[in-house]
Amino acid sequence: MRTSSSLATAPLTSIEIADMAVAALHAEADLTPKPGLVDQRGRGAHTDMDLAVLHASADSLHLAFAECASAATQSLADDELRARLGEIGRAGERDMLAVTGGVNTHRGALWALGLLSAGAALGADAVAVAARLAAIPDPHGPSTASHGARVRQRYGVSGATGEAQAGFPHVRLHALPALRASRRSGADEGTARLTALLALMATLEDTCVLHRGGPDGLSAVQAGARAVLDAGGIGTPEGRHHFTALDELCLSGRLSPGGSGDLLSATVFLDALDAEGLTPCRP
Repeated sequence: MRTSSSLATAPLTSIEIADMAVAALHAEADLTPKPGLVDQRGRGAHTDMDLAVLHASADSLHLAFAECASAATQSLADDELRARLGEIGRAGERDMLAVTGGVNTHRGALWALGLLSAGAALGADAVAVAARLAAIPDPHGPSTASHGARVRQRYGVSGATGEAQAGFPHVRLHALPALRASRRSGADEGTARLTALLALMATLEDTCVLHRGGPDGLSAVQAGARAVLDAGGIGTPEGRHHFTALDELCLSGRLSPGGSGDLLSATVFLDALDAEGLTPCRP
C-alpha cells in the first residue's frame, strides 16, 4: 500500500486503479452471506449466474476500467471524456457478455466504477468528477431501454444513473459510514461489509428489486434490512433471526438486490482509495 506522501509524486496509474476496481467486484462477489445475491453459498435468487461467472465477469472488465482511468488523464473536455467513457463502457459490456454467455452480471457496476475510475485518475474528488460526467448525456447511448431504465420510468426512481449524477449519496451517507462504524466497533471485515450492504438495502430504491418484486417487494426488502440493523446487526441473536427472514424473503420471492450489490462494490472501491491516501469523496 502506498503512503500519502508518496502519492504526491506518484499518483495511481490506470492499471492500479483498474486493479482496485476489479478487486472491489471480487470482494462483493465473495462476501457471504448476502440476501438474494450470488455468494459462496450458491446462486441466491438467480438462475443464470454463479460465483465463478461473477469472478470471470469481474476480470473481463479490467481493461475497461484501465481505459476509463487513462482517458481521464488525456486533457479532454468533459463532453469529449463522457463520449469516450461511453465507448469504453460499451466495449467493456461486450467483453463481459462474451465471458458470461450473455448474462448481465455487472452492467451497473461497470457504470459506477467506470466513472469513479475516471475520477480517481484525476487525483481529485472521485465522486464529484463522476457526478459531473454522469450528468452529461451519452451521445451514442443505447437505443433500447434496459430493465433499469424501464423501471425508472415506471416507478419514478432515479436508478443507477440518478445515483451517479447525485454523487452516490447512498454510498457516501449510508454505506461508507456503516462500514467504518462497524469496523470501529471491532467487527471483522466481512461483517463490516455486510453491514454496509444492509445499509444500502434498507435505503436504496433498488431497481433490480423493483423489476422483480414491484413496490411491495422493495418495501419488504428495505424493512427486512432495517430490522437486521435495528437489532444490532448479524452479530446479535435477534439480528441473525431477522437476517434469516430477509434471506428467505429474497429467495422465495426471487428478489435480488443487485443495485445494492453494485453500490457495495463502489463502496469498497472508494474505501480503498481512501486507504491509499486519496480523498475519494466528501460527505
